[in-house]
Amino acid sequence: MTIDAKDMLNSILKSISRIDYIHPGDIPNIDLYMDQVTTFMDSQLASTKRYSEDKILTKTMINNYAKNNLLPPPVKKKYTKEHVLVLIFIYYFKNILSIKDIEILLKPITDNAFSADGDLDLTVLYEEVCAMEKGQIEPLQEEIKKAYKQAESTFESADTKDRDYLQLFSFICSLSFDVYVKKLLIEKIIDGLPSSEEKSSKK
Repeated sequence: MTIDAKDMLNSILKSISRIDYIHPGDIPNIDLYMDQVTTFMDSQLASTKRYSEDKILTKTMINNYAKNNLLPPPVKKKYTKEHVLVLIFIYYFKNILSIKDIEILLKPITDNAFSADGDLDLTVLYEEVCAMEKGQIEPLQEEIKKAYKQAESTFESADTKDRDYLQLFSFICSLSFDVYVKKLLIEKIIDGLPSSEEKSSKK
């Protein structure tokens, strides 16, 4: 591939190495109004935007999440630290999963964490998951470099003027296939989880 493509790869790998998460200690310990929640999320996740005008979270989004049972209702129009943690999970899940799938996935967690007699600490859960994901960054970088190298070996007989683009296309296809397979796997796992309706009928 061209030097431009290699520069692009290096830029991607560097950006992956800088991936971080919102640390629980950065979340205000006081309950927040909706405007404060959207402002906080926008400032903390600004680096994940593709375009500067993209919105991380809006009032409409929060209302839709509550309407679709993804987010427990606020208390006196205020959102707790636990609400913010749930919103962070939703933000990442919504890029690959349907609203219904996210509801099924989060319902057991929110039911426990937001109930009076629940024993699940959302901060501990969040930190555990984030620590695991941080540990996957280096293996992910190696996986991407391997996919790039494999793509470089494709279309070797193509015209020089076409080869660079076709190899770049191969690289994108390889990454896309990986995402596709993992999305299918996630959906299969979620399909095996009991839905809220099934839980209700058992009760």
